[in-house]
Amino acid sequence: MQHERRPPLGIIMLDIAIDRPPGDVGHPASWPFEVIFRTVPGASARKIVDGNDADLIEAFVAAGDALHAQGAIGLTTSCGFLASRQRELSARMKLPLATSSLLQLPMVERCLTAGRRAGVITYDAKALTDRHFVEVGADPGTPRVGLPPNGSLRAHIEGGRSYDRDGLRRDVHAAVRALLSENPNIGAIVFECTNLPPFSDDVSRTFGFPVYDIITLGRWFHSGLTQTAYSQSIGKE
Repeated sequence: MQHERRPPLGIIMLDIAIDRPPGDVGHPASWPFEVIFRTVPGASARKIVDGNDADLIEAFVAAGDALHAQGAIGLTTSCGFLASRQRELSARMKLPLATSSLLQLPMVERCLTAGRRAGVITYDAKALTDRHFVEVGADPGTPRVGLPPNGSLRAHIEGGRSYDRDGLRRDVHAAVRALLSENPNIGAIVFECTNLPPFSDDVSRTFGFPVYDIITLGRWFHSGLTQTAYSQSIGKE
């Protein structure tokens, strides 16, 4: 993908070595503009998901400062569970920071027709607490369903197994079906996990709902950081 010539978005990455196909937050081709990456040493997926990351706050801030020095104009991250650190981290950064796709929940819900609400598909439902929602201004009662603990994504990220796209697709579809079965008033889906956008289009087409993820958040976020300059000529009808 040919990027627009605009200042880059900085992405603070967890310290994990995994396959990242197009659509994943960590693949440059996922983005319609330039992105630059900085890894936080020691930031394992399980450490962040479980919220045992207080000792990494300074390292996250340092990563943000490094991306700022490299020319980034805004920051996001590679894990939606960092929603729990949104206010703490953004207060310390030199650049605007959007930690998690969950930041979109309040706006998405307000755009839906009466009686409809957004639901979340997450990497780990047990670890996704009310705090994650409150920190981003979302309803802690938001419906959510997690991918299976023994599923393809966790096996790849935490178990070192090969990336299984077909298996992950089956897990994602099963989670969406469970979400819709338990919550028939769902009108939109938000993927918490930054590894799930490769399936956003597929899920939207299959189930007939809009899907929001870290890529839709980053596109919106970056669009406000790099405004378009319009012509001063006056059009005539």
